[in-house]
Amino acid sequence: MEFIYRFADRINHVHMKDVGWADRPVDAGVFGGHVDFHNRKRYWDFKSVGRGKINFEPIIRALNDVGYTGPLSVEWEDGGMDREAGASESCAFVKKLDFPPSNIVFDAQFDR
Repeated sequence: MEFIYRFADRINHVHMKDVGWADRPVDAGVFGGHVDFHNRKRYWDFKSVGRGKINFEPIIRALNDVGYTGPLSVEWEDGGMDREAGASESCAFVKKLDFPPSNIVFDAQFDR
């Protein structure tokens, strides 16, 4: 998240994409060699947003902290899913994940 805080003034567009990776060594290694995507020999592969291993909540919270109000764009890639189903699911995931920041300091919320 440090990247978001450090470069907040330069973030104008956020690209939402997810990835999964193997929990054990695989034939093609970390960099994938020349193995096609969606091949079990790859160490990592793109996944529908929300189905990979990226923890998006701290990212959204950091973006809220720095006042980001721009778009969250979904680039969908998942060789194991139908693209219409995967893209729709990814968009729904991002909409559910995105939440507005509070405009009241936490303790002040109890003053009413």
